[in-house]
Amino acid sequence: MFFAFWGSMIIGGVTAYFAEKWDFTHHGTLQAIIIALGGVFLLFMARVMFGISFGSHGVNAIIGALGALILIPSEAIARKRRNKR
Repeated sequence: MFFAFWGSMIIGGVTAYFAEKWDFTHHGTLQAIIIALGGVFLLFMARVMFGISFGSHGVNAIIGALGALILIPSEAIARKRRNKR
């Protein structure tokens, strides 16, 4: 289980990096990685404590990372950045 946790965190970080690189979100790379790792951690704990799962640990990591990145209002953050210029 130890390796599954760290593997999930790495997959979540990579997912967040690519979400930023491909302009899926507009948080900034470091912020997106932190947000995604939080989502991965929450979904991993839900799997351990309650058995809630979407499949393997890797699939759960991708869903948790993207879910957290979508829930944060990325367009509002992008609008604030545009208005500051």
